[in-house]
Amino acid sequence: MARILDGPREHFDSIDTTMRLAHERAEAGAPEGLIVTADEQTAGRGRLGRPWHSRPGDGLYFSLLLRPPVSPARALTLTLACGLGVARGVGRTCGVKCDLRWTNDVLIGEKKVAGILVESAAEEAQLKHVVVGIGLNVNHEELPEELAEIATSLRIETGCEWARDLVLQSVLEELDRYYTLFLERGAPAVVEAFGRASSYVKGKRVRVEGAGDEIEGVTAGLNADGMLLLRREDGRVEPVVAGSVRPVMDD
Repeated sequence: MARILDGPREHFDSIDTTMRLAHERAEAGAPEGLIVTADEQTAGRGRLGRPWHSRPGDGLYFSLLLRPPVSPARALTLTLACGLGVARGVGRTCGVKCDLRWTNDVLIGEKKVAGILVESAAEEAQLKHVVVGIGLNVNHEELPEELAEIATSLRIETGCEWARDLVLQSVLEELDRYYTLFLERGAPAVVEAFGRASSYVKGKRVRVEGAGDEIEGVTAGLNADGMLLLRREDGRVEPVVAGSVRPVMDD
């Protein structure tokens, strides 16, 4: 049964951020499955407050409202499920192989093609609502110089221009699939699927930034809650609670 595909939709030519409006609609009682889309975001952002390049008409910029009947502790696993949905939707439609970098980056090769930001509101021991913000680079022919080394688009990778509505529908279908997996089979199924889909989960030397002091180590899988495990130089294995994961290139 589809859980999010038949929800109401709101579209804007330009908006500051779709996430802001989705949160407002959530507080006003909007139903699960609301999707807010925009051709342009003037204040798009990613994790840790970083700006998201939202060139008018070239990308998919949208936010999805969910109301999962689960505890706040499961929000991380929901983030992983959303990453799986975006990666599979893009791969299915555009014929590209996507990688996943914990927790929320969708990559083609080592370049970011989509980012996912999950924000939640909770009441006591249950999530009140969750807003999933997604930015996907679709038809950008080029990216700003400061992003060109770390980001890409579907057009750059395939040489083709893509119908954004087609890509959006595919992504939503796969988001629905993995959201259902999250609700019906819980964290273990999502963690297992993410581990299979991501080259970053095990055996990758990485640096974790933005979580206090920067730390380095080799990834050693995911724990039961979906946290990334990092093996330090002294052999200690510790979970990464938050932060941006970046590869450490060999000299």
